[in-house]
Amino acid sequence: MSQMPQNDLISITDVAARLPKFLNKVPNLVSGLKEAYLRTPNTPAGLGLAFEKAVKRNPYGDALLFEEQRYSYSDLNDWANQLAHYYLSIGATKGDVIALIVENRPELIASVIALAKIGVTTALVNTSQTGKILTHSINLVKPIAVIVGEECRAAVDEIRSDLNISNDRFHWFADQPTRQDVGQAPQGFINLAEKANQFPKFNVPTTHRVKGKDGLFYIYTSGTTGLPKAVIFTNSRWTLAYGTYGHVLNLNEDDVMYCTLPLYHATGMVVCWCGVIAGGATLAIRRKFSTSAFWTDVQKFNASAIGYVGELCRYLIDAPPSDIDRAHRVKKMIGNGMRPNIWGKFKERFGIDEILELYASSEGNVGFSNIFNFDNTVGFSPTPYAIIEFDKEKNEPIHGSDGFCKKVEKGGVGLLVGKITSRSPFDGYTDPEKNKSVIMKDVFKKGDSYFITGDLVRDIGFRHAQFVDRLGDTFRWKGENVSTTEVENIVSDYPKITEAVVYGVEIPDTNGRAGMAAITLHDGDVLTEQDLTDMVTNFKKNLPVYAIPVFLRIQKTVETTGTFKYQKNKLKEDGFDINKVSDRLLVLLPSATAYCNISAEVFANIETYKYRF
Repeated sequence: MSQMPQNDLISITDVAARLPKFLNKVPNLVSGLKEAYLRTPNTPAGLGLAFEKAVKRNPYGDALLFEEQRYSYSDLNDWANQLAHYYLSIGATKGDVIALIVENRPELIASVIALAKIGVTTALVNTSQTGKILTHSINLVKPIAVIVGEECRAAVDEIRSDLNISNDRFHWFADQPTRQDVGQAPQGFINLAEKANQFPKFNVPTTHRVKGKDGLFYIYTSGTTGLPKAVIFTNSRWTLAYGTYGHVLNLNEDDVMYCTLPLYHATGMVVCWCGVIAGGATLAIRRKFSTSAFWTDVQKFNASAIGYVGELCRYLIDAPPSDIDRAHRVKKMIGNGMRPNIWGKFKERFGIDEILELYASSEGNVGFSNIFNFDNTVGFSPTPYAIIEFDKEKNEPIHGSDGFCKKVEKGGVGLLVGKITSRSPFDGYTDPEKNKSVIMKDVFKKGDSYFITGDLVRDIGFRHAQFVDRLGDTFRWKGENVSTTEVENIVSDYPKITEAVVYGVEIPDTNGRAGMAAITLHDGDVLTEQDLTDMVTNFKKNLPVYAIPVFLRIQKTVETTGTFKYQKNKLKEDGFDINKVSDRLLVLLPSATAYCNISAEVFANIETYKYRF
C-alpha cells in the first residue's frame, strides 16, 4: 500500500471551509434524518411506503428508463400493484421469501416493489451463479416461490430437481417488454406477466402494515468463508439508507440516475435507487455495464448522476479520450471503491464535481459517506465505530496491558469495528453460528459488543476514513467479494487436482485483487494443453466469471502451519512473479479460453498493463 499524502488528513478547519456548499444540502438531509432515526422496529417503514410517497409526489414523471422503455411513477406503481395482488391471491404473506433471478430490467424493479408492498422478503440472487452455488443460495432462504427471467432459465432448469420449491411456484418473465407482450411460458413455468394482468392496479392494503423489523431483501455475500451467505436487509435498514445516502445525494424530479451496477448488490439496489426514490427522480438502468456504451447512454437518458464501483471507474478512465467525455450533465456520482490514484483524474476528465464515495457492507452496522466532498476518503460516519490496532501476521487485534483493544492514532491503519447498539444493530446472517464469528465482545470495556467488518482502514481525522484492504478469506475483484473457500472447493473438484489454495494478488493499475490458486496435482499427473482449456470450461460452469482464478501456481506440496492452516501470506508475497517463484505459473489472459504459461514476455506485459484484466 502506498504512503498516504499528508494533505489527505482532515482537520476541523478543512471541514469548516466546506460548510457553505454543504449547507445547501442541510434542509433535505434533516428531512431524511428524521425518517431514518425516528423509526422504530415497529414503525411502518421501508421501500413500499417510500415508493408510494414518491408516486404521490411525481405521478406522471419518469420513474424508470431501460433501453427504449419508459415508465412513469404511476405506470410502475400500477404494475407493481398487479403483481402484489397476484401474490396475495396465492397466499403470499409478510415474512415469506421469494427468490428473484432476473437481470437488470424493468421486470426486476416491478417485482421488488410488489414484494416490498406485501412484506415478502426478496432474495436477490446473483444472476451469474450456476450449479451447486445457485442451488445453495436458493434453498438457504427457504423461498415459497422463485421468479426467473428467461435469460436465467437454463441455470435454474439445470438444478430444478434439487430445489425445495413446489413445482407450481416457478414463475417466469419473458426476456422482452412484458407489459406489451407477455410471451409464451416454457413448460413447467407460470407466466407471471400474464397472471398479473388479470389483477387490479390499486394500491394493496398491506404496505402500511410492513414494519421496520420486517425483512426487505436477502443480499448474498461471500462473508469470510465457504458458500454465499444470505444477509437479511430489513425495511428499517433500507429506511436508514434512504434517509442518509438517499437524501445526501439531493436529487429532484429533474434528475436521472444512470445505474449499470448489478441490482442484486446493495450499491445499485439500495444506494443508487433510494436516492432516486427520495427525490422523485428517474432511475435509468442497463442490463450490464459497457465501457463503450456508457457515456452514449448517459447522453441518451440525459443522466445527471451515476452509480459506480471502483472497477467501473477504472474501465472508463482507461478508455480512449472522446468528444463525449464531458458532453453530458453529470456532476455527481455515488458508490464505492474509487481509487486515490484516479480520483482527481476522473473528476477532471469527465467534469465531475461531487464524488459521494461511501462505505457500507450488506451485513454490517457501520457506514461512512463523503458528505463534505473531500477527495480520497470513504467519508464521514455518524455511527459509533472504532479503528483498532491489528497484527496482520497473527491476524488478530492488539491488546493493551489492561486486556482491552487500542485505537489507532490519526493517520494510522487498523481494523474497523462497528459498535452494536439499539440504533446501530447487527441484523446478521441467516445462520446464528456465523453471527458469533463476526462479533467481538469486551473491546474497550466489559460487556460492549462490536461487529468485525474485516476491513483495514486509515483514520484520517474528523471521523473520516480511507479504505486500505480486506482481511481474511475474501478478496475483492471486479467489484465483487470472492470467497476463497468457495473457489478452493470448485478448483479442487477438477479430476487432476488434489488441493487448491486460493488468494488475491495485485496486478499493477487494476482495482482489487485477482484470484490466484496454488494447486497440487495427484501423484504422476501433469497438466496437458487440453487440461488448460478444460479447466477454464469447468471453472466457468461452476463459478461466477469474477471468481475464476486468473493465475495458477503448480506446487508439489502446499505449505501449512503447525495447525494445518495454509501459508497464504508467503503465497501472496510471491504472487505471479517469475523472478520469485520457481514453480510453473499460468495465467488466464483477457478473452482467452485456456491458461498459458507466464513467460518473461507475458510477465513484463502484465507488469506494464498491456493486458486489460
